[in-house]
Amino acid sequence: MFRMSTIANFDESSELYFRNTELADLQFVLQLESIEDNKQYIVPWEKNKHESALAEQDKAHLIIVNRGTEQPVGFVIIAGLLNQNQSIELVRIVIHEKGKGYGRTALKMIKKRVFDQLHANRLWLDVKVNNHRAKQLYASEGFSLEGTLRECLKNDNQFESLSIMSLLKSEYETIGDFYPN
Repeated sequence: MFRMSTIANFDESSELYFRNTELADLQFVLQLESIEDNKQYIVPWEKNKHESALAEQDKAHLIIVNRGTEQPVGFVIIAGLLNQNQSIELVRIVIHEKGKGYGRTALKMIKKRVFDQLHANRLWLDVKVNNHRAKQLYASEGFSLEGTLRECLKNDNQFESLSIMSLLKSEYETIGDFYPN
């Protein structure tokens, strides 16, 4: 079993670092989820679900911080830290300001930690099929499309589908993973 008990073990970039989400951060998290440009691509959680995630040993709920300004720029939730099959799920990554490279840098940091330090075999996620920006980012970072969960989410009066994407440790080792320090 592996556990991400402290975020101090995460490699940092010159631009970003992670810290554990605290109860006081949940207002920021909930605000990010409620922004229309984010809300359309995720299923927002209630505050109590985020609070539960903070306490779960199997999850890491993290704030992404801009090193220069010391301001939060997003958050990430990772699950499966105790998974005996060494399969970790990227449950959610939400970035406040799009187009600045924060999402890509955070994803690279996550991959490095998951594969190089936690020795996971698989990192996987689901993404709404209409979230083309995210799917393109994941594909450019080595994730492969595994399949589609057709119309598995009900949103108001319509159904939405999810794409399942994953990256295996062997693929990660082949493509490498470098980001500026």
